[in-house]
Formats: sequence, C-alpha cells, structure tokens
Amino acid sequence: MMRQALMRPLDVANGPGIRVSLFVSGCRHACPGCFNDIFQDFSYGTPWSSKLEQALVAALDAPLITGLSLLGGEPFQNTEGLLPLLRRLRDHWEEQGLQRDVWVWSGYTFEELLQDPEKRALLSLCDVLVDGRFLLEEKNLSLPFCGSMNQRVLDVELSLQQQKPVLIGPL
Repeated sequence: MMRQALMRPLDVANGPGIRVSLFVSGCRHACPGCFNDIFQDFSYGTPWSSKLEQALVAALDAPLITGLSLLGGEPFQNTEGLLPLLRRLRDHWEEQGLQRDVWVWSGYTFEELLQDPEKRALLSLCDVLVDGRFLLEEKNLSLPFCGSMNQRVLDVELSLQQQKPVLIGPL
C-alpha cells in the first residue's frame, strides 16, 4: 500500500508556478547523498487513504495552483497507488475544467521506464519527467529542478511520441 511521506499544498520549489507536491514513501535506488533519504523507507509516513486523497484534491482545486509534483521516495515504485490516483485526478480536472500539469521526479531514466508496462502507464499520465538517479559526484544545485548533472527535464508527451528523450526548452 502506498504511503504519503509529505504533502506540501503550496510549493514553489518543485516545478513552475505554485504547486501541490506529494512525496511518496519508498525507494530502492538509495542514492548516496539523497536529500530525502528518510523517505526511502517504504514504511515511513501515513498509509494512503480517502481522507488524504480528499485533502490532495482540495489543495489541487485551489485557483492559484498550476499543477501536481510527484516526488519521493520513488513514485515509479508506487505505481499501484499512483496509477489509479492520477487517473481519478485527470478525470476530475477534466470534469471541473481545471488546467493542471503533473511533474514527476524519478531515479529511473526515461528509457528504463519504457521497459515496464505499469511504469510506462504512470509516465503517460505525467507531463514532465525529471529523470535519473542523483549522483553525488555530479551534484549541481544551480540546475533548475535537478540535483545532479546527469538528470534531465523531459517533455513526456513528445518523448513518448518520438520514443526518445525530448528535453523541455529553456527553464
């Protein structure tokens, strides 16, 4: 069962604009120097519930919110919880006429995510992927939305269409 490590209802650090950031628990990558190492434990945080989902939906419905940011932990090691959640959110936004985007951070590369049908399905519900494991030896905190030089900020729709990573333009 998916667990919430943290939810930030008003976040300006993890993507453009004012966002809601959901940090899920659990990550097997265990990158040395990870800034969220406490979230690597799959038992950390609060079990996902309808109450937490209602709070997330309410936060995302706020008028100034531009989108949802998914971090962790590792979102793609939580597909069983995130796939149905993102499907419900996309349906809700469409019904309400809300324009929201989804950014996701992952230690997996785009190419790795394509190899697993569930991970690929989750990826297809996202708009932007920040991919690649954090590498301490390539740490660079001046990069927009990345922590190390190997990480990329990708346009998911274009990347899936072209079956290769397509970088987002100037950030």
